[in-house]
Amino acid sequence: MSTTTTPLLRHNRWLPSSIKLKTTLFSELSGAVGDLGTYIPIVLALSLVNNLNLTTTLVFTSLYNIATGLLFGLPMPVQPMKSIAAVAISASPPLTIAQISAAGLSVAAVLLVLGATGLMSVLYRYLPLPVVRGVQLSQGLTFAFSAVKYIRYDQDLAKSKSGPARPWFALDGVAIALAAVLFLVLTTGAGDDPPPPQQQEEEENENRVRVHRRLRVLSTIPAALIVFLFGLVLGFVRDPSIFGDLKFGPSKISVVKITWEDFKVGFVSAAIPQIPLSVLNSVIAVCKLSGDLFPEREASAMHVSVSVGLMNFVGCWFGAMPCCHGAGGLAGQYRFGGRSGASVVFLGIAKLVLALVFGNSLGRILNEFPIGILGVLLLFAGIELAMAARDMNTKQESFVMLVCAAVSLTGSSAALGFFVGIVLYLLLKLRELECGGFPFGFCSSKTTKSEEHASLIA
Repeated sequence: MSTTTTPLLRHNRWLPSSIKLKTTLFSELSGAVGDLGTYIPIVLALSLVNNLNLTTTLVFTSLYNIATGLLFGLPMPVQPMKSIAAVAISASPPLTIAQISAAGLSVAAVLLVLGATGLMSVLYRYLPLPVVRGVQLSQGLTFAFSAVKYIRYDQDLAKSKSGPARPWFALDGVAIALAAVLFLVLTTGAGDDPPPPQQQEEEENENRVRVHRRLRVLSTIPAALIVFLFGLVLGFVRDPSIFGDLKFGPSKISVVKITWEDFKVGFVSAAIPQIPLSVLNSVIAVCKLSGDLFPEREASAMHVSVSVGLMNFVGCWFGAMPCCHGAGGLAGQYRFGGRSGASVVFLGIAKLVLALVFGNSLGRILNEFPIGILGVLLLFAGIELAMAARDMNTKQESFVMLVCAAVSLTGSSAALGFFVGIVLYLLLKLRELECGGFPFGFCSSKTTKSEEHASLIA
């Protein structure tokens, strides 16, 4: 994306530094919709199956977006807690809003304690990088696999199941989704930033200069925003009766009555599987990815953990969807142009306006939004997250990462993959120890030739 900053938002001294644009205004707006490929399907499914109040969820997630954008200065996403949502939708009978809220509060309490006591920072500091990369790779590929299903097959979001193959030529057909993919590839490429102007001027080859200029022009196009708005238009074209069904004004927001039985059901069935996923993907992986994408602005594990805890301690009492920060959302927003906190602040403002203007009738619009278009956005977000794993420099690191990712994918559990990855990493380190009394040489650290060479240089 272009690094040319919008002067109006760069030079205003009253603006907090966290939301001063690091790129163009259109790029930040495009990045704002980068994580909607996961947000919309889950919110829509919860509203259809569990009677989630859209006004409540949109209002609180909009406030979360604005707060995190101001506090972190990054396109820090606010996403649904996926494991809780999956359990809530698939349980028989489906979980009630009180039970979903109890699960969110339980996870929030754990993350708040881990963050406030500093234990999350200790975990972040000492977890092996190949294991974290394995979790990121598995999560990114999971998003990509789901995205391909969204594009190729009809989806029953209420049952989380794929239906028959989509027709090629329809308003939510495969051809339109592929056209969106083609448009995003041509405008954003592989997601790399174009070369800066200084480098262009130093180029000896005039043809390369012209190519670089063209790439810089393409990078200023808010590609993801255009695709999302195109999807909205298609939704109204698919069913024009939406216009008559819209009702203006927000629905009522009220406190949810949560009993001890709700806490028991919510904690056992939904919070327990969500806690390891939140620790790994919502805190550890997010912080690692923020350091990869923004080396000078890496998010603190303590702050991210406390942020997730506080968000849910506020919103879940009112029946808002349990939320967290997700590495996939950060990857998606970065992939489409988000470079500062302004990106998610814009998204928060848009959610707040929609909640106050349309209320729960917004679900009527979302229900007609082409799922294939959401799949396209989710595909690019998933691939961007998976590409964070490309920095494994040795065969041993790649081995640990790939085993961790494989177990996470086949076992459908990031916690299981994480455990296997940690055990494998420790076994490989144990193998490198040596002791004179044992045939395989355990007990003392073995010095490699490269380490001896480094010590001689020192």
